[in-house]
Amino acid sequence: MTDKNGLQVGFIGLGIMGAPMALNLLKAGHRLFVASRGKIPAAFAEQGATVCTNATEVARRADIVICMVPDTPHVEDVLFGETGVAKGLGKGKLVIDMSSISPTATKAFAQKINALGCDYLDAPVSGGEVGAKAASLTIMVGGAPAAFDRARPLFDAMGKNITLVGGNGDGQTTKVANQIIVALNIEAVAEALLFASKAGADPARVRQALMGGFAASRILEVHGERMVRRSFNPGFRIELHQKDLNLALQGAKELGVSLPHTASAAQLMQSCAAHGMAGLDHSALCRSLEMMANHPIAPDPQA
Repeated sequence: MTDKNGLQVGFIGLGIMGAPMALNLLKAGHRLFVASRGKIPAAFAEQGATVCTNATEVARRADIVICMVPDTPHVEDVLFGETGVAKGLGKGKLVIDMSSISPTATKAFAQKINALGCDYLDAPVSGGEVGAKAASLTIMVGGAPAAFDRARPLFDAMGKNITLVGGNGDGQTTKVANQIIVALNIEAVAEALLFASKAGADPARVRQALMGGFAASRILEVHGERMVRRSFNPGFRIELHQKDLNLALQGAKELGVSLPHTASAAQLMQSCAAHGMAGLDHSALCRSLEMMANHPIAPDPQA
Protein backbone atom coordinates (compact mmCIF):
# COMPACT_ATOMS: atom_id res chain seq x y z
CA MET A 1 0.00 0.00 0.00
CA THR A 2 1.40 3.39 -0.96
CA ASP A 3 0.32 6.97 -0.67
CA LYS A 4 1.80 10.19 -2.01
CA ASN A 5 4.57 9.84 0.55
CA GLY A 6 5.54 6.31 -0.57
CA LEU A 7 5.23 3.15 1.49
CA GLN A 8 4.01 3.36 5.08
CA VAL A 9 6.91 1.89 7.01
CA GLY A 10 7.54 1.21 10.67
CA PHE A 11 11.12 1.16 11.94
CA ILE A 12 12.03 -0.14 15.38
CA GLY A 13 15.60 0.28 16.63
CA LEU A 14 17.42 3.54 15.92
CA GLY A 15 20.97 2.75 17.01
CA ILE A 16 24.28 3.10 15.17
CA MET A 17 22.95 1.14 12.20
CA GLY A 18 19.21 1.63 12.45
CA ALA A 19 19.15 5.42 12.57
CA PRO A 20 20.93 6.07 9.25
CA MET A 21 19.03 3.23 7.58
CA ALA A 22 15.72 4.74 8.67
CA LEU A 23 16.79 8.22 7.60
CA ASN A 24 17.54 6.87 4.14
CA LEU A 25 13.99 5.57 3.95
CA LEU A 26 12.75 9.05 4.76
CA LYS A 27 15.00 10.53 2.08
CA ALA A 28 13.52 8.07 -0.41
CA GLY A 29 10.05 9.47 0.28
CA HIS A 30 8.55 6.79 2.48
CA ARG A 31 6.29 7.64 5.39
CA LEU A 32 7.94 6.50 8.61
CA PHE A 33 6.64 5.45 12.03
CA VAL A 34 9.47 4.94 14.53
CA ALA A 35 10.14 3.58 18.00
CA SER A 36 13.34 2.79 19.85
CA ARG A 37 14.60 1.81 23.31
CA GLY A 38 16.99 4.75 23.34
CA LYS A 39 16.49 8.42 22.61
CA ILE A 40 15.11 9.06 19.14
CA PRO A 41 17.32 11.51 17.23
CA ALA A 42 15.69 14.87 16.59
CA ALA A 43 16.27 14.46 12.85
CA PHE A 44 13.35 12.04 12.62
CA ALA A 45 10.69 14.44 13.85
CA GLU A 46 12.33 17.26 11.89
CA GLN A 47 12.07 15.23 8.67
CA GLY A 48 8.46 14.22 9.20
CA ALA A 49 8.64 10.81 10.87
CA THR A 50 5.91 9.92 13.36
CA VAL A 51 7.29 8.95 16.77
CA CYS A 52 5.35 6.08 18.36
CA THR A 53 5.25 5.00 21.98
CA ASN A 54 5.94 1.30 21.35
CA ALA A 55 6.23 -1.46 18.76
CA THR A 56 2.52 -2.29 18.87
CA GLU A 57 1.63 1.23 17.80
CA VAL A 58 4.21 1.09 15.01
CA ALA A 59 2.68 -2.15 13.71
CA ARG A 60 -0.85 -0.74 13.83
CA ARG A 61 0.08 2.32 11.79
CA ALA A 62 2.51 0.87 9.25
CA ASP A 63 2.00 -1.63 6.44
CA ILE A 64 5.60 -2.87 6.59
CA VAL A 65 7.49 -3.09 9.90
CA ILE A 66 11.29 -3.21 10.06
CA CYS A 67 13.18 -4.32 13.17
CA MET A 68 16.88 -3.49 13.67
CA VAL A 69 18.04 -4.43 17.18
CA PRO A 70 21.15 -6.12 18.62
CA ASP A 71 20.39 -9.79 19.36
CA THR A 72 17.90 -12.66 19.25
CA PRO A 73 16.22 -11.93 22.63
CA HIS A 74 15.73 -8.29 21.61
CA VAL A 75 14.02 -9.32 18.37
CA GLU A 76 11.79 -11.76 20.25
CA ASP A 77 10.77 -9.02 22.68
CA VAL A 78 10.14 -6.49 19.89
CA LEU A 79 7.99 -8.97 18.01
CA PHE A 80 6.18 -10.85 20.76
CA GLY A 81 6.59 -8.85 23.97
CA GLU A 82 3.81 -7.17 25.92
CA THR A 83 3.88 -4.14 23.60
CA GLY A 84 5.31 -6.03 20.63
CA VAL A 85 4.74 -5.91 16.92
CA ALA A 86 2.53 -9.00 16.83
CA LYS A 87 -0.18 -7.30 18.89
CA GLY A 88 -0.51 -4.53 16.31
CA LEU A 89 -0.45 -6.57 13.14
CA GLY A 90 -3.35 -7.01 10.76
CA LYS A 91 -3.57 -9.56 7.96
CA GLY A 92 -1.48 -8.78 4.91
CA LYS A 93 1.21 -6.80 6.66
CA LEU A 94 4.92 -7.52 6.26
CA VAL A 95 7.52 -7.84 9.01
CA ILE A 96 11.22 -7.50 8.13
CA ASP A 97 13.92 -8.30 10.66
CA MET A 98 17.20 -6.67 9.61
CA SER A 99 19.00 -7.58 12.84
CA SER A 100 21.69 -10.28 12.91
CA ILE A 101 20.32 -13.16 14.96
CA SER A 102 19.93 -16.93 15.20
CA PRO A 103 18.79 -18.62 11.96
CA THR A 104 16.96 -21.25 14.03
CA ALA A 105 15.04 -18.66 16.05
CA THR A 106 14.31 -16.75 12.85
CA LYS A 107 12.46 -19.73 11.39
CA ALA A 108 10.33 -19.97 14.53
CA PHE A 109 9.59 -16.22 14.50
CA ALA A 110 8.58 -16.40 10.84
CA GLN A 111 6.13 -19.23 11.53
CA LYS A 112 4.46 -17.24 14.32
CA ILE A 113 4.14 -14.12 12.14
CA ASN A 114 2.85 -16.19 9.21
CA ALA A 115 0.19 -17.68 11.52
CA LEU A 116 -1.16 -14.13 11.96
CA GLY A 117 -1.68 -13.83 8.21
CA CYS A 118 1.44 -11.75 7.63
CA ASP A 119 4.65 -12.22 5.67
CA TYR A 120 8.12 -12.33 7.21
CA LEU A 121 11.57 -11.61 5.79
CA ASP A 122 14.90 -11.97 7.53
CA ALA A 123 17.19 -9.41 5.91
CA PRO A 124 20.43 -8.89 7.87
CA VAL A 125 22.96 -6.44 6.50
CA SER A 126 26.69 -5.98 6.08
CA GLY A 127 28.62 -2.78 5.54
CA GLY A 128 28.72 -1.23 8.99
CA GLU A 129 27.89 2.33 9.93
CA VAL A 130 29.62 3.63 6.80
CA GLY A 131 27.41 1.51 4.56
CA ALA A 132 24.30 2.39 6.53
CA LYS A 133 24.94 6.11 6.09
CA ALA A 134 25.84 5.77 2.41
CA ALA A 135 22.85 3.51 1.63
CA SER A 136 25.34 0.98 0.24
CA LEU A 137 24.64 -1.98 2.55
CA THR A 138 24.75 -5.57 1.41
CA ILE A 139 21.36 -7.08 2.28
CA MET A 140 20.92 -10.86 2.53
CA VAL A 141 17.28 -11.87 2.44
CA GLY A 142 15.36 -15.00 3.40
CA GLY A 143 11.65 -15.37 2.67
CA ALA A 144 9.00 -15.67 -0.02
CA PRO A 145 9.73 -14.08 -3.42
CA ALA A 146 6.48 -12.08 -3.37
CA ALA A 147 7.36 -10.57 0.02
CA PHE A 148 10.87 -9.80 -1.24
CA ASP A 149 9.44 -7.99 -4.27
CA ARG A 150 7.15 -5.96 -2.02
CA ALA A 151 10.08 -4.91 0.17
CA ARG A 152 12.50 -4.25 -2.69
CA PRO A 153 11.91 -0.46 -2.85
CA LEU A 154 12.89 -0.25 0.82
CA PHE A 155 15.98 -2.39 0.35
CA ASP A 156 16.98 -0.25 -2.64
CA ALA A 157 16.83 2.84 -0.42
CA MET A 158 19.20 1.28 2.12
CA GLY A 159 21.59 -0.90 0.13
CA LYS A 160 23.26 -1.79 -3.14
CA ASN A 161 23.98 -5.53 -3.15
CA ILE A 162 20.58 -7.09 -2.44
CA THR A 163 20.06 -10.84 -2.76
CA LEU A 164 17.13 -13.14 -2.06
CA VAL A 165 19.10 -16.15 -0.82
CA GLY A 166 16.25 -18.54 -0.09
CA GLY A 167 13.56 -19.19 2.51
CA ASN A 168 13.23 -17.82 6.05
CA GLY A 169 16.45 -18.32 7.98
CA ASP A 170 18.68 -18.34 4.90
CA GLY A 171 19.31 -14.60 5.17
CA GLN A 172 20.55 -15.05 8.73
CA THR A 173 22.65 -18.07 7.73
CA THR A 174 24.29 -15.93 5.04
CA LYS A 175 25.02 -13.20 7.58
CA VAL A 176 26.67 -15.69 9.93
CA ALA A 177 28.84 -16.83 7.01
CA ASN A 178 29.67 -13.18 6.30
CA GLN A 179 30.73 -12.62 9.90
CA ILE A 180 33.02 -15.64 9.80
CA ILE A 181 34.79 -14.21 6.76
CA VAL A 182 35.03 -10.71 8.24
CA ALA A 183 36.39 -11.93 11.58
CA LEU A 184 39.05 -14.13 9.98
CA ASN A 185 40.09 -11.31 7.67
CA ILE A 186 40.42 -8.92 10.60
CA GLU A 187 42.57 -11.48 12.37
CA ALA A 188 44.71 -11.99 9.25
CA VAL A 189 45.25 -8.24 8.75
CA ALA A 190 46.07 -7.78 12.43
CA GLU A 191 48.61 -10.61 12.41
CA ALA A 192 50.25 -9.31 9.22
CA LEU A 193 50.56 -5.72 10.42
CA LEU A 194 51.75 -6.86 13.85
CA PHE A 195 54.41 -9.05 12.21
CA ALA A 196 55.55 -6.15 10.01
CA SER A 197 55.66 -3.68 12.88
CA LYS A 198 57.55 -6.05 15.19
CA ALA A 199 60.07 -6.63 12.38
CA GLY A 200 60.72 -2.90 12.24
CA ALA A 201 58.77 -1.95 9.12
CA ASP A 202 56.37 0.99 9.02
CA PRO A 203 52.90 -0.67 9.24
CA ALA A 204 51.25 2.25 7.42
CA ARG A 205 53.57 1.82 4.44
CA VAL A 206 53.25 -1.95 4.56
CA ARG A 207 49.48 -1.58 4.40
CA GLN A 208 49.80 0.87 1.50
CA ALA A 209 52.00 -1.57 -0.41
CA LEU A 210 49.68 -4.51 0.22
CA MET A 211 46.67 -2.56 -1.00
CA GLY A 212 48.10 -2.82 -4.52
CA GLY A 213 48.48 -6.59 -4.47
CA PHE A 214 46.52 -9.82 -4.13
CA ALA A 215 46.17 -9.27 -0.37
CA ALA A 216 44.08 -6.15 -0.97
CA SER A 217 40.65 -6.21 0.71
CA ARG A 218 38.08 -3.93 2.28
CA ILE A 219 39.26 -5.16 5.68
CA LEU A 220 42.86 -4.21 4.92
CA GLU A 221 41.68 -0.87 3.54
CA VAL A 222 39.29 0.17 6.31
CA HIS A 223 40.26 -1.80 9.40
CA GLY A 224 43.95 -1.89 8.59
CA GLU A 225 43.85 1.89 8.66
CA ARG A 226 42.05 1.80 12.00
CA MET A 227 44.77 -0.44 13.43
CA VAL A 228 47.53 1.88 12.23
CA ARG A 229 45.78 5.10 13.28
CA ARG A 230 44.49 3.57 16.56
CA SER A 231 40.95 4.65 15.75
CA PHE A 232 38.63 2.16 17.42
CA ASN A 233 35.42 4.14 17.88
CA PRO A 234 32.74 1.59 17.04
CA GLY A 235 31.26 1.16 13.63
CA PHE A 236 30.53 -2.44 14.69
CA ARG A 237 31.26 -3.34 18.30
CA ILE A 238 33.34 -6.33 19.39
CA GLU A 239 30.48 -7.52 21.60
CA LEU A 240 28.16 -7.70 18.59
CA HIS A 241 30.69 -9.61 16.50
CA GLN A 242 31.19 -11.95 19.46
CA LYS A 243 27.47 -12.64 19.36
CA ASP A 244 27.64 -13.46 15.65
CA LEU A 245 30.61 -15.79 16.05
CA ASN A 246 28.83 -17.54 18.90
CA LEU A 247 25.92 -18.10 16.51
CA ALA A 248 28.39 -19.58 14.02
CA LEU A 249 29.92 -21.91 16.59
CA GLN A 250 26.52 -22.91 17.96
CA GLY A 251 25.33 -23.67 14.43
CA ALA A 252 28.51 -25.59 13.67
CA LYS A 253 27.93 -27.76 16.72
CA GLU A 254 24.37 -28.49 15.61
CA LEU A 255 25.57 -29.34 12.10
CA GLY A 256 28.59 -31.37 13.19
CA VAL A 257 30.99 -28.99 11.43
CA SER A 258 34.42 -27.92 12.71
CA LEU A 259 35.24 -24.20 12.43
CA PRO A 260 38.66 -23.96 14.10
CA HIS A 261 39.65 -20.50 12.90
CA THR A 262 36.24 -19.06 13.72
CA ALA A 263 36.79 -20.36 17.25
CA SER A 264 40.22 -18.70 17.32
CA ALA A 265 38.81 -15.33 16.28
CA ALA A 266 36.05 -15.67 18.86
CA GLN A 267 38.65 -16.26 21.58
CA LEU A 268 40.66 -13.22 20.53
CA MET A 269 37.52 -11.10 20.78
CA GLN A 270 36.80 -12.68 24.17
CA SER A 271 40.25 -11.58 25.32
CA CYS A 272 39.49 -8.03 24.24
CA ALA A 273 36.15 -8.12 26.05
CA ALA A 274 37.84 -9.43 29.21
CA HIS A 275 40.11 -6.38 29.11
CA GLY A 276 37.19 -3.94 28.90
CA MET A 277 37.17 -3.49 25.13
CA ALA A 278 33.81 -5.06 24.25
CA GLY A 279 32.45 -1.67 23.17
CA LEU A 280 35.29 -0.91 20.76
CA ASP A 281 35.15 -1.48 17.02
CA HIS A 282 35.81 -5.09 16.00
CA SER A 283 39.05 -3.98 14.33
CA ALA A 284 40.36 -3.68 17.92
CA LEU A 285 40.69 -7.48 17.82
CA CYS A 286 44.29 -6.59 16.98
CA ARG A 287 44.80 -5.55 20.60
CA SER A 288 44.52 -9.11 21.86
CA LEU A 289 47.36 -10.10 19.52
CA GLU A 290 49.33 -7.03 20.58
CA MET A 291 48.98 -8.00 24.23
CA MET A 292 50.36 -11.46 23.49
CA ALA A 293 53.27 -9.97 21.54
CA ASN A 294 53.81 -7.13 24.03
CA HIS A 295 54.05 -4.89 20.99
CA PRO A 296 51.50 -2.54 19.39
CA ILE A 297 51.08 -2.30 15.64
CA ALA A 298 51.44 1.46 16.11
CA PRO A 299 51.66 3.67 19.19
CA ASP A 300 48.44 5.11 20.56
CA PRO A 301 48.13 8.86 19.85
CA GLN A 302 48.05 9.71 23.56
CA ALA A 303 51.15 7.64 24.29
